[in-house]
Amino acid sequence: MDRGSRLSPSRCWMLVTTAENYRRTRARAFAVQGVKARHRATAQRIAPGDQVCWYLVGVSGFVATATITSPAFEEHTPIWVSTGRPDPYPWRFRIVADVIREPDDAIPAAALVDRLAFTRRWPRGHWGLAFQGNLHEIGRRDFGVVQRALTA
Repeated sequence: MDRGSRLSPSRCWMLVTTAENYRRTRARAFAVQGVKARHRATAQRIAPGDQVCWYLVGVSGFVATATITSPAFEEHTPIWVSTGRPDPYPWRFRIVADVIREPDDAIPAAALVDRLAFTRRWPRGHWGLAFQGNLHEIGRRDFGVVQRALTA
């Protein structure tokens, strides 16, 4: 079965990025998002109908959600900037924005952590470790908690 016609429910993703890279996605009218090269296998699981939310490091909060409209594809045109080793964020997917906030109007992760299942993998005092890395699959329930907070 091809990914676009799979029978399983859509997946939800959390993208962890900087405010600068979030601005770069916004500058492109939330038409496309990329992830780092090392996330190829994870990106290949992305399919139309999946949803994604943005968590900003430094801000420590959630700022947006979108619906994914294409499978992941490879493209190396520079858009996003890696804070570590140079990375072209080559695994990209098309998106349509659902909820958009400014970084200074982010929903603090600390305000949601007690309602998020994926943060429970770490000891209570270290829940921030859940926000390491660039791309994570999260549960539909967790995505709903984030989306409701962003629209409240």
